[in-house]
Amino acid sequence: MINTTQKGDIFETSAKHIAFAINAEGINDAGFAGQVAAKWPELKNLGKHKIGEVLSKKIGDVTYHALVCHSLKNGWGDNQAEVICNCFNAIPVDNSEPIASIMIGTGFVGMLSGANPRQIVVGMCNSDKNIVLYGCTLEAVERCYEEETGKGLKR
Repeated sequence: MINTTQKGDIFETSAKHIAFAINAEGINDAGFAGQVAAKWPELKNLGKHKIGEVLSKKIGDVTYHALVCHSLKNGWGDNQAEVICNCFNAIPVDNSEPIASIMIGTGFVGMLSGANPRQIVVGMCNSDKNIVLYGCTLEAVERCYEEETGKGLKR
């Protein structure tokens, strides 16, 4: 569930967890994953992984969670909300622990590979995790969820 939104630099978050998308081919040298790879060098060339996997690494005081959400070859697929929800739910932290995330799918690679940021927001909202979303307002999240699902967002 997206419980909070924030502006500013996600790398300065008070949350102890940051989640972000990576691709199944394991080539993560661009976009937000590329920025994280500056701290987690193995991320640049991980090798192949299955959609839905979550890879985690603690760096300093923050644990980064790489969500394998899409393929560079095959795109994001038709079940983006489900994949995102399942990936967030698979993050091995208590549901009350805040997990910071950017607006997944809105960057260059996401747009080129067919990301639907509105469906991704729905998946985040449907997750059991306590998500702090950077780069959006709660009002926009609620409006997006309602427009995409036809239902109001329950808090």
